[in-house]
Amino acid sequence: MEDSAITIGRLAKRTGVAASALRFYEARGLIHSVGEAGKTRRYRRDAIRRVSFIRVAQAMGMSLQDIGAALADLPSQRTPTAGDWAGISQAWRPLLQARIDELCRLRDQLDSCIGCGCLSLEHCKLYNPDDEAGEKGSGPRYLLGERRKP
Repeated sequence: MEDSAITIGRLAKRTGVAASALRFYEARGLIHSVGEAGKTRRYRRDAIRRVSFIRVAQAMGMSLQDIGAALADLPSQRTPTAGDWAGISQAWRPLLQARIDELCRLRDQLDSCIGCGCLSLEHCKLYNPDDEAGEKGSGPRYLLGERRKP
């Protein structure tokens, strides 16, 4: 075990993430403990950075699968460098921009007909006569990207 290894409790306190979430991350392979099985979990100090990265990535809307794939590309025997993290952020920029664009589109359409099929507002009856959106499936079809009939 490394001299600088920290307990799961210390990692939880330092990152603001519950110990149960840390165990979940470990089970998913996102972080790794060091030491002997059956004893208190201990983590290398670079786990602080990895957990912080996981939290930021989740806040950006990244899935744990995407986060795991990114972390798998990082070195496991040393603390990732600024260059390592820059590589991930470069790869995620297009994904993040696509999310931003989608959120802007959703924001801009919230006050118009979303194709939910309610037909309760005069405005929606104009955009979705006879519930044409319902033919495309359930839910807010226009908000999900379906196009209105011209």
